[in-house]
Amino acid sequence: MLTVDFDRLGVGPGTRIIDVGCGQGRHSFEAYRRGADVVAFDQNADDLADVKQMFGALAEAGEAASCAKAETVQGDALALPFEDEEFDVVVASEILEHIPEDDRAIAELVRVLKPGGALAVTVPRHLPERICWLLSDEYHANEGGHVRIYRADELRNKISGRGLRFIHSAHAHALHAPYWWLKCLVGVSKTDSRVVGAYHRLLVWDMMKRPWLTRVAESALDPVIGKSVALYFTKPTVRSA
Repeated sequence: MLTVDFDRLGVGPGTRIIDVGCGQGRHSFEAYRRGADVVAFDQNADDLADVKQMFGALAEAGEAASCAKAETVQGDALALPFEDEEFDVVVASEILEHIPEDDRAIAELVRVLKPGGALAVTVPRHLPERICWLLSDEYHANEGGHVRIYRADELRNKISGRGLRFIHSAHAHALHAPYWWLKCLVGVSKTDSRVVGAYHRLLVWDMMKRPWLTRVAESALDPVIGKSVALYFTKPTVRSA
């Protein structure tokens, strides 16, 4: 389940891309399949071990182009261990809402991006997220949980203020918003809810089969209740004197 549009980012063979806060690696794997030179970056060593194993499995199965490269790097998003202007594409999906010092994290994302490169940032959308917070403290008030709710224009201005040019926004995962509302309503840690379980099975079926009916429904609902908002930027090329 991708939140970032890799066609819009132009990711392909030869693209050097970093997935900051890669988690379980969904965006890193897509970039690897497309033949990119991928860095999966996260602070969680266990997640990175799983991502590294999956990179190997994808290569062994022939699902990644022979030109593709992939590595995992553990570290802090507030101090990325890379040179300035090192990456063609930077992805930060669903991580800024977890970081108290988000301005520092944004500065790092911009710093490692090459002039002419693309940045994609996704966060939970304001309305669906606000409903989750109203329904459940457990949803967000925990170690490593969400520390803020963004408005898209607020985040866009934060990033544009670092010298990047905003180019596009999109909403995604409308079918997932009601699932989280249900979980918040019955209790996030409650595992025996029949309603939540049934909805989860529906989501799994949808992700596996991708039937036209749910694809059309989600496309229509994304602008209204899409769970995530994705913002796309480019870094202006520095003109020589």
